[in-house]
Amino acid sequence: MIRIDAMWLAADPIDMRAGADRLLARVVQVFGAAQAHHGYLFANVRGTRVKLLVHDGFGVWCAARRLNAGRFVWPGTTNATPLPSLTPAQFDALVLGLPWQRLRSIHDRAIARSPSSPRPPAGVPLPRCAS
Repeated sequence: MIRIDAMWLAADPIDMRAGADRLLARVVQVFGAAQAHHGYLFANVRGTRVKLLVHDGFGVWCAARRLNAGRFVWPGTTNATPLPSLTPAQFDALVLGLPWQRLRSIHDRAIARSPSSPRPPAGVPLPRCAS
């Protein structure tokens, strides 16, 4: 089993002909380096295909998913900054083509109940929950 501690979305669409090497080059361009046990999600312009690049500490894995009907719900951005990481539930919903933004993390729900708790800085990945 491949361990993934954090999942990141690429805001800009990418050509789905890109292989693991080109996706890895994009990760290095945006983040500076690919972190071990982090996953990076990419989508095409139409939002019908996604690719997942995972660095497992020794090399990279690349997986693809295509929707035959509908589109993946993908955020848009006007700059090249990376988007915050996804929770496991948000990732599961995204790859099924569901509106994953409606799912809040357990951490966010705990903060909503306790207004005095500090929020983590934007873009900091939340730890994955054990299933």
